[in-house]
Amino acid sequence: MGNGDIRVRGIAARAGGWSARHRWAAVGIWVLFVVLAMGLGSAAGRVDVDESDQLKGETHTAAKIIEDSGIKEPVGESVLIQAKDGNVTSTDAEFRSAVTAVVRAVGATGEVTGVTSPYDTKTISKDGRSALVQFDMRGDADTAGDRVAPVLDAVKGVQKEHAGLRIEEIGGASMQKTFDDAFGDDFQKAELSAVPVALGILLIAFGALVAALLPVALAVTAIMATMGLMGIVSHLQPMSDTANSVMLLVGLAVGVDYCLFYLRREREEREAGRDAQTALRIAAATSGRAIVVSGVTVCVAMAGMLFTGLAEFEAMGLASLMVVAVAMVGSVTVLPALLSLLGERVEKGRVPFLHPDKRGGGRRGNRRPGQEGSRFWGAVLRVVLVRPGLSLVVAAGVLLAIAAPALGMKTQQLTLDKEFGDSLPIVGTYNRVNDAFPGGSEPAEVVVKAHDIDAADVRSALADFRAQAISSGASRGPVDIKVHAAQNVAFVYVPLVGGSDQDRAEKSLALLRDTVRPATLGKVDGVQAPITGQVAGSRDFNDQLVGSVTPVFAFVVVFAFLLMLLSFRSLTIAITSIVLNLLSVAAAYGILVAVFQHGWGASLVGAEGVGAIVTWLPLFLFVILFGLSMDYHVFVVSRIREARLRGRDTKDAIRHGVVTTAGVVTSAAVIMVAVFAIFGTLSMQSMKQMGVGLAAAVLIDATIIRGVLLPAVMALLGERNWYLPKWLNRLPDFTHDESPEAVLPPARQDERAGV
Repeated sequence: MGNGDIRVRGIAARAGGWSARHRWAAVGIWVLFVVLAMGLGSAAGRVDVDESDQLKGETHTAAKIIEDSGIKEPVGESVLIQAKDGNVTSTDAEFRSAVTAVVRAVGATGEVTGVTSPYDTKTISKDGRSALVQFDMRGDADTAGDRVAPVLDAVKGVQKEHAGLRIEEIGGASMQKTFDDAFGDDFQKAELSAVPVALGILLIAFGALVAALLPVALAVTAIMATMGLMGIVSHLQPMSDTANSVMLLVGLAVGVDYCLFYLRREREEREAGRDAQTALRIAAATSGRAIVVSGVTVCVAMAGMLFTGLAEFEAMGLASLMVVAVAMVGSVTVLPALLSLLGERVEKGRVPFLHPDKRGGGRRGNRRPGQEGSRFWGAVLRVVLVRPGLSLVVAAGVLLAIAAPALGMKTQQLTLDKEFGDSLPIVGTYNRVNDAFPGGSEPAEVVVKAHDIDAADVRSALADFRAQAISSGASRGPVDIKVHAAQNVAFVYVPLVGGSDQDRAEKSLALLRDTVRPATLGKVDGVQAPITGQVAGSRDFNDQLVGSVTPVFAFVVVFAFLLMLLSFRSLTIAITSIVLNLLSVAAAYGILVAVFQHGWGASLVGAEGVGAIVTWLPLFLFVILFGLSMDYHVFVVSRIREARLRGRDTKDAIRHGVVTTAGVVTSAAVIMVAVFAIFGTLSMQSMKQMGVGLAAAVLIDATIIRGVLLPAVMALLGERNWYLPKWLNRLPDFTHDESPEAVLPPARQDERAGV
């Protein structure tokens, strides 16, 4: 395991050395890159994912027909008029008076069109206690929420005049306005609070303002540059607001992590007695190499999202990949330049009472002789390395028990009541409409395209479809048909039996797609009739996501395995890396299912059991967590390997590698957990699930996985950790990035002073 090569090799070491020697040039190039990326991105503008490209299958076909026809579907709204007790029904004068008042009031606003009375459209519940006044908003559907306020005020005015009835509005525009008012700033607040939270934790970790600012500055500039690049790239791969939020999360996490790894190593070498230039060179060759290996692995994991075929996922994957690549490049180029410029001034702005034993440079302060790294993890490692078999069984058993609930995971697009609970009055309206008119608030939409929509056989098929949709039990009606003769397109709106019960609604959808449609519209030549809508979109999204799991999983795992194999030239390290990361992801899945599907301890995180995990989250978490887990894994294993190169035996190398990296891994994990936990405080259940899942996984990864399981497994394997079959010796050798100083103890340093 010795290394007699005195040359410094490897991209990270060479980049760090060049930047340290040409520090002003390195900083200038970075600033120029960030400014140019932002300027070009702003000039190019951002192209967002089009609705017709969001999904494949029937939902995509329907959106494409609508787009090609040039029809601008208006946003539909409904006003529920409902008796508060059983004494009033739709036949009573008071009820009729309220309906007339609603029709008149909303029509008088000038913001609506096509107002219909329930007495004409038969939108009256079977018990006669509820009725719906329906209408469309004028103007662009995307901005309808901005214009619906006068209509809502008009409905509230009618409610005041009819206190004995419940009169409430619901629809696309009113829900959009309600959500924007209640949660529009949620994401922005979360994103803005993430930076000061990270800075505060770094300030505690380093005890110096300048040292704490460096990681945040690198992460923020990497994010700014990536935002500009997203604008340019969006002309080839459309982006989205969701991709922007995910990019910010990932960029802050890896940007801070990479800088933290580098800065901590440089500081550690100076405290060990090395001069600033040598300490920087060692950090470039060791932590810099770990950053490159980790960054490439994370990029590969993020690239897995490109295999889903889902436009939103592709946007998130590409945006995340770009920000990781930018942060990685910045960490091994501009960071060494800044550290070289700052020198001892990186310790400026010290916070009183924080780290009083570390007063800069080569002073060891009050550290006891022979002590290295974390005392806590040193104590844990003593137990683990003495009883590695028992430690492995206990830790793996705990994680498998945590992961067990994931075997019963159920994924589903969350309906309004599950997404927001009872936090909004409109959720109650949504539930009341669905109780009285199952599926009425979110009907299935059949987009019928024919050569001649007015042809007798097409008209007959539409009538048959309407009749059979009800007679088959898929809908209780009323089924509404809107014909656009000029475009030869018709829209058929079918309230699905099941309403907000997603499982029952999907059964009704399947009945429409598999039985009713083939027996009616399917018999007419040249007719297309894809079925879309909220339930259909959820079903199509779920089907496509499930179909992409295998290729995404295979791509991420296989390429991560190959990268680890090439980076460490050890078949054993590559296999154990994959297994441990998969175990970490499985444990996160188990926590998600236990908390959000079964409701165990949900109140502790301000959530509630909603009976399902939001459809997109499992695959998203797998890709993100698999990538981020490699940060810690590569960093710790690299340090273990480095200690082994210095001549330590395997167990001593494991102990050294874990305890000396414990501080930086803990600091990085605390930052990630805090940032992700912020998103767990948002009002939407899907965001809570994402935040809790990410935070829990990172916490497990930085403690049980890296502190117990990894050292236990490596201790049991011993020299087999470095096993590489002879037939793999022809693989490229990416391992010799260490500088001579990096593999020698501090005592030898005086013989190799200078850069």
